[in-house]
Amino acid sequence: MGEHDQGNVTEPARPPSSVAQARKVTAGLREAMDDVRRSVAVLAARVRDAHAARVWLPLGYPSWEAYCDAEFGISRAQAYRLLDVARALAAIHGAVAVGTDPSRTRDTGPAAAAALDYGLSQRALIAVSSRADDVAELITRRLTTLAHSGLQALDEPTVRAVVRQAVRDIRTAPPPPPADPPADPTVAALRRVVDDLAASSYAIGELMLEVAPAYLSDTEAATGALALLCEQIGEPLEHGLAARRYAMSGDRRALHGTVL
Repeated sequence: MGEHDQGNVTEPARPPSSVAQARKVTAGLREAMDDVRRSVAVLAARVRDAHAARVWLPLGYPSWEAYCDAEFGISRAQAYRLLDVARALAAIHGAVAVGTDPSRTRDTGPAAAAALDYGLSQRALIAVSSRADDVAELITRRLTTLAHSGLQALDEPTVRAVVRQAVRDIRTAPPPPPADPPADPTVAALRRVVDDLAASSYAIGELMLEVAPAYLSDTEAATGALALLCEQIGEPLEHGLAARRYAMSGDRRALHGTVL
């Protein structure tokens, strides 16, 4: 009997591979993943340029989403997720430019952006898109500190590692609660409850994204494995969808009317 992965895909039983064969397959898989990540950077640069130029207008489309639907057959949600990816990458590139050499300008043109390869997935970029300023500030601060310390050369592997860690740190930490807590102890206690609920919802949203990746629309997610997962854990489907949107955006408004 074959083994089951998290997506419930059954693979036929196969004889064990040799170490050499396994390493060859792994190298091919790594190369394919790198190609996908580079393609994301190229796509992001071109999406940003197309949106900035409002290319849908001369082509007779009323909006960006209408243009994407007609020309590429993608949903409104996916059209705007492409913009999220583009904006996140632009912010990261600007932070790297400042953090590695403060005298450089923030070159975010298509050629520069297309050349970037930080090893970030589209899902990771979407997850931090609403907090791009936080990511950029963290990257700039860490790179500047390294540059001034002189203890480590800011070569490509180092910059790549700093960027990936910053994205991971921002992505896995729920958005901070509002500053200036209220003086009223009752209101402060209620806010702490809301913050705890939001943090729990963020964790649930990450779980939802494991079975319904960010590129799926709410409708596609609801009719797939997400509905089964929500049933198994006793979570209303609309709550699961809201938590998934919150994990993607980091915006608590995604929880309004459902969880909050």
